Amino acid sequence: MIKLHALAILLASVFMLPALASPGEKARTETIHRENATIQVGTASWYGRGVAGRITASGEKLNPKGMTCAHRTLPFGSVVKVTDIASGKHVSLKVNDRGPYVKGRILDLSEGAAKELGGSEKGLMFVRIEIVSIAKAQVPG
Repeated sequence: MIKLHALAILLASVFMLPALASPGEKARTETIHRENATIQVGTASWYGRGVAGRITASGEKLNPKGMTCAHRTLPFGSVVKVTDIASGKHVSLKVNDRGPYVKGRILDLSEGAAKELGGSEKGLMFVRIEIVSIAKAQVPG
């Protein structure tokens, strides 16, 4: 009986560990579809001066001070409202790049956007993304 009780405690603690981890240690993403809105919730990171001037996937030069972001699927030129869930601060950003390519992250922010949200010291933030406008996909030709 004691062994069964010890096994139950061990199993319970193993299943509770993910719930006790900090937001930066576990991947939490969620997409919510409402009537005319899509909202994503998850972890965002930011990139800064080290990539300044490189060409983004949209063809624009990356400006670390700009109010831009990278999203995996939204068309370039789309505008999203990004809210830092911890602070409640929010910004509107233009999608001009692809990414992030790190598992569990839903958005890469420019350094300027991260500063506005108060997250440039943290590195990672738990955010909510709301689509403000979706740009028409550009067809080459």
